[in-house]
Amino acid sequence: MKFCAACSMPLENPEYIGLHSGDSDFCIYCVDSDKKVKFCEVIFEGGVQYFMNAENHPREYAEKIVRKNMTMLPYWKDNASLCLKGEMLSNEEFSKLFCSSDKN
Repeated sequence: MKFCAACSMPLENPEYIGLHSGDSDFCIYCVDSDKKVKFCEVIFEGGVQYFMNAENHPREYAEKIVRKNMTMLPYWKDNASLCLKGEMLSNEEFSKLFCSSDKN
């Protein structure tokens, strides 16, 4: 399965792909109307809102999740941003969170 290079959203349906660039795909939420990847701060805040609203995590914890997730993605390794500096989950916490929430 493909994943968004900027937020790691699963791209299980082709309509979720907003941009294909080189070896990377980006979801419709991470791409603006000009087919450019949105600023890190915008994508970061979208991820935080998702984990607060859909997963019911407090903001501080949601920020740690999103920061860890985004810093592991190749896109942000090549496009570093200050919004990704700060506290994040450890590798163990991150793995535990996503392994325990795996519904398969």
